[in-house]
Amino acid sequence: MKNTFFYIVFILFFSSITCAQEGKKIKVQSDRTIKNEELYPGATILAKVNKQVYIEHEGIEIWCDQAVHYGEDKFVRAYGNVKMKQGDTLTMTSAYAEYNGNSQFAYAREKVFLETPSNTLTTDTLFFDRLRQQAYYRSGGTVKDSSNTLTSKIGRYFMDRKQYSFNTQVKIVNPENTVDSDRLDYYTDNGHAYLYGPSTVKGEESTLYCERGFYDTKVKTGYAIKNALIDYDNRTVFGDSIFYNSAIQFASATNNIKVLDTANNSVITGHYAEVFKDKDSVFITKRALAATLQEKDSVYIHSDTLMVTGKPDRRIMNGFYDVRIYKSNMSGKSDSINVDQTTGYTKMIGRPIIWSQRNQMTGDTIKIISNTETEKLDSLIVYQNAFLVQEDTLKAGYNQVKGQTLYGLFKDNEIYQVDIDKNTETIFYQRESEGELKLIGINKVLSSSIKLLLEQQEIVDVYYYQNIDGTLYREIDLPENARELSGFIWRGDEQILSKKDLFRGETPPKLIKIKGLPLPVEDDDFFDEETIKRLEENKGEGSRLLEQQLKDAELKETNEELDSIPKTKQKIQPKIKTKKKKDTTENQKKPKKIAFVDPDLNRTAKQRDSITVTTLKNKKTQDSISKNK
Repeated sequence: MKNTFFYIVFILFFSSITCAQEGKKIKVQSDRTIKNEELYPGATILAKVNKQVYIEHEGIEIWCDQAVHYGEDKFVRAYGNVKMKQGDTLTMTSAYAEYNGNSQFAYAREKVFLETPSNTLTTDTLFFDRLRQQAYYRSGGTVKDSSNTLTSKIGRYFMDRKQYSFNTQVKIVNPENTVDSDRLDYYTDNGHAYLYGPSTVKGEESTLYCERGFYDTKVKTGYAIKNALIDYDNRTVFGDSIFYNSAIQFASATNNIKVLDTANNSVITGHYAEVFKDKDSVFITKRALAATLQEKDSVYIHSDTLMVTGKPDRRIMNGFYDVRIYKSNMSGKSDSINVDQTTGYTKMIGRPIIWSQRNQMTGDTIKIISNTETEKLDSLIVYQNAFLVQEDTLKAGYNQVKGQTLYGLFKDNEIYQVDIDKNTETIFYQRESEGELKLIGINKVLSSSIKLLLEQQEIVDVYYYQNIDGTLYREIDLPENARELSGFIWRGDEQILSKKDLFRGETPPKLIKIKGLPLPVEDDDFFDEETIKRLEENKGEGSRLLEQQLKDAELKETNEELDSIPKTKQKIQPKIKTKKKKDTTENQKKPKKIAFVDPDLNRTAKQRDSITVTTLKNKKTQDSISKNK
């Protein structure tokens, strides 16, 4: 009884294996079947009369005009108007294709067209692994979806995650932008593209460059890091990271920002910036600093926030909150500033002050006027409560001039004349012109207006006009509290004497930590050892697939530094250190992949594919069923 039970179990088990094996057989339907054991031993030749040859195996269907079917090997070679379909997920057409039921592998060439629910692929040669649900080309291909056309030398499609991995000469073209990259991962369901290696996104009015980035091809927004920059005609923005929206021509940059304005020879730096191309405006903050070249001498303006607006020939810059100015022979401070490059006017508001060598000028508002052609300082005007103060030669006190309005004239960027109008008051320490410069007395004068002449920033002559009333006091006759005019404030300790002083007393801003972009998924080669073993163990008679070396095309090396995020540095484009990979036996075995460059640009994709791979020796004669009918 016990033996009978085991016998029954064995029979049922063996029957199930037999049924499973029979279920794996390739089913064929053909108007005509031919046997030619001399040319095709063990095969059946299938041919179209009225209907195309139909082949089915485990969910994959094939239609063609002619086919060679090796039933025992579960192998088919299809010719003429070949159509291969896998459910509703994939349809492929080509001039030639072959399918191996044992290895679950398909190969197609000549006018290959692959269609999925979201995109199409056109190439000359395509490999399709049903077990891993991956398609691969290495001789150039074009992918199209609803809004983009993508081309590359090498491409791989992962059906499970709806992702293409493109490498070498990658390009995306859509109505708004053109994307060029060395390596690009593209997700077909959402249109997301991840850029690796030197990449550009070029639109009608802007070009973005980075060495790692993300771009949403549907909403036209992106994020770039690692040597990122965006160019808007005559304005270029650099930063550790850049967000951009090409649909509205907007970009924002974070950390180590530099904005180059070639139209006006200016540079603005900071740690956060926003650029509105259509409005021709730039907003920059966090240690904002603008530098403009004038007559081989740069003018620096620093404030909490800087905003530049207007077309290149009509630029206007506004600075807000604790504005500081430095030039080699002049500096200043105010609460806010307005610089109009069209008129050459610079307006300082909110406790403005100008230092020119030992001269200190203050008032309610200060306007500096430059010659727009020569870019040299022309004049300045101090409105309301104008004060000019100069420390005495021997620092015994301060020479002071006070009035309603002050007018200053410049020659070769140095002030040489000052006129002060309305209710002027002066205090001057008069000294002997030679020897020990002994103090003669302290002169206090009232008048309607005053003219001062300066040489090398020093007052040499004073002229008083109308209603003059003055007294020369001996030093002992004039009390200390009478030696300062009403409203006098000496601010010499605030004077900016160098570019470094622009940031004096400020705490460096705390920079935002830049989020990195995900590294590309490092998949095994399409033709890995396991796949090659599977193909070689299930060889199909006359397979053109096996006429080629089963090896991935050599990729362009672009990702040596992908695992390194830029750290905060003062330089705009820091050199990124390469993170060393773990030293494993497997990594040691893998040869380094090198870029393949075809010197003959006239070759077709089919010809290039034959170069990329190596043809086996003892190549079998290509089949031509039509010739052997």
